[in-house]
Amino acid sequence: MNRAWVILMAALPPSIWGSTYLVTTECLPADKPLTAAVLRILPVGLLLVLFNRHWPRPEQWLKLLVLSLLCMSLLHWPLFVSAYRLPGGLAALLICAQPLIVLVLGYLLFQQRTKARILLASLIGLAGVALVLVSPSRLVWDTLGILAAALAACSMALGTLLIRRWQLNIPVWAFTGWQLLLGGLLLLPFMYWFEQPLPTLQAKHVGGYLYLAVLGTLIPYLLWFSAMRSLEPVLISIFLLLSPLSALTLGYFFLDQTLTLWQLAGALTVFAGIVLSQYTTRPRASITTIKT
Repeated sequence: MNRAWVILMAALPPSIWGSTYLVTTECLPADKPLTAAVLRILPVGLLLVLFNRHWPRPEQWLKLLVLSLLCMSLLHWPLFVSAYRLPGGLAALLICAQPLIVLVLGYLLFQQRTKARILLASLIGLAGVALVLVSPSRLVWDTLGILAAALAACSMALGTLLIRRWQLNIPVWAFTGWQLLLGGLLLLPFMYWFEQPLPTLQAKHVGGYLYLAVLGTLIPYLLWFSAMRSLEPVLISIFLLLSPLSALTLGYFFLDQTLTLWQLAGALTVFAGIVLSQYTTRPRASITTIKT
C-alpha cells in the first residue's frame, strides 16, 4: 500500500476523535460514561459483523476478546469518564502520552528497541501538546478523571502492541466489527447495573450519540486498523497527537475559545514531531569500482 495513503489513514482518525470532548460536554446527557461508551461502539460493531459475516476461527477468539477488552472496553469507558470530569485539554494530554507508553511497554514486555529518532519525535510531539493545552488557570486535577485517562492510554497502548504482535488474519471490516461488538457487550452489564434508568433523550442527545457512532467510530476505526497493518505501533500512536489539535480548533470555532502564540507554536511543534517520526532515509546506493 502507498505510504502516503497509509499516513493519511493514520492521521484522519485522531483528527476526528478530537471532537469527542466537545460532543460529550455539549451534546450528551450528563455523567453517563458507560452509556456513551456502549452506544458508541456496540451498534456499529453489530452492523459491521452482520454486514461482513466473517466468523473468526476457534483459536482466534481468545485473542480477539483480549483485544476487544483493551482497545474498546477499557479505552472508551475511561475515556468518557475523563471527558466528563476533566477539561478536554488535560484529558487529551494524558491520552497523548500513549506513544511513550507504547515505547515503554514494548521494551518491558517484548524487548522491542526503538530508534532514538522515534523517541525524540514522541517527546517533541508531547511537548507541543503541552504548549497547546496546559496553562495553570485551565487545569482541574480531578483524581478519578486523571486515573481514567491514564487507564485509557495504557489499555490502548497495550492493545496496539498486541494487534501488531499477534497479526490475526481477519479482514479489516470484520476485525473492526468484532472488536466493537465484543467491547460493547463486555460493558453492557455494567451500563445496566450502574447507569439505569436512562434520562429522557433530547434531539441533541440522539444527534450526539449518532455522531459518535458513525463519524466518530465507524469510519475512523476502519481507517485506523487498516493503517495499523502497515505501521509499527509507536509510529501510528504518534498520530494521536493530532487529537488535541483538532479539539483546540473545534473549541475556537464553536466555543469562542482564543488562540495564543504559545498554542500556535505548540501546534507547529506537534507537526514537527509527527514529521520527524515518519521520516525515512533512502538507502545509499552502493559504489562499484570498475577495474580497468
